[in-house]
Amino acid sequence: MLGRRVVTALVLLAILLPAIFVYPPLAWGVLTLVFLTVGAWEWGRLLEPPGASSMRAAVTVLVAGVALLVWRDSAAWPGGHVLIVPCAVLTLYWVVGGGLRLARHDARSGGWLLAAVVLLGCWLALYELRLRGPIALLSSMAIVWVADIAAYFAGRAFGRRKLAPSISPGKSWEGAIGGFAAVALLGGFAAGAAGLETALPAVLASRLPLAAVLAVLVAIAALSIVGDLHESLLKRQAGVKDSGWILPGHGGVLDRIDALIPTMPAVLLIYELLR
Repeated sequence: MLGRRVVTALVLLAILLPAIFVYPPLAWGVLTLVFLTVGAWEWGRLLEPPGASSMRAAVTVLVAGVALLVWRDSAAWPGGHVLIVPCAVLTLYWVVGGGLRLARHDARSGGWLLAAVVLLGCWLALYELRLRGPIALLSSMAIVWVADIAAYFAGRAFGRRKLAPSISPGKSWEGAIGGFAAVALLGGFAAGAAGLETALPAVLASRLPLAAVLAVLVAIAALSIVGDLHESLLKRQAGVKDSGWILPGHGGVLDRIDALIPTMPAVLLIYELLR
């Protein structure tokens, strides 16, 4: 299992890193649209009826994504702050609606259309962040990765109190706090590091005091937990361990991007507001 996980991770890096650093942003947009389309298909499989839901969700994300790519690169794109409203709506949905869905143990309501909308929003945010540069994109995703990795090790070492035992028994409050601490620590360093001027911590620090910067970064990390728990609940209600099988040793695409789904629109909203 470990060998397959490592090989899959290396293959993904070999595909994703050139799309971030070498090729034009359009390559990243196309590549991630394919990934998010697969994620939509996986989400649809966890709903009822799975066949119709998966196809509708995937086709909606793919068609709408292609249309947005064409529109974004055309003279008809309005520019300005056109992305603020959709990003604000998605962020509000996850902050309020995501918590309510977890509290009610209801991750399947909204059907395939909701799945398509939130995944399309995540993809658009990933593409727009890449247009702002590789550092902006990677620093945004790194918040989620750092929080997840630190939470895992902190939970293993100190975890006692379960965060959401009926949804994800492995998560603990101590792990979450460890993740928040790591994000705050590394975010504070990145806020003043040379060469990272377009990174999210530095952009925040150019407008806000350090305490506010750290609070925003921790809030994003907390939102990533909502996305993680939501997907765990979705799988639990569907009675499956993984969202799919396309990534050997890792499960499905949805298993790898669950924490990015609510956080990336929120990060893009911040960039837009501070532009």
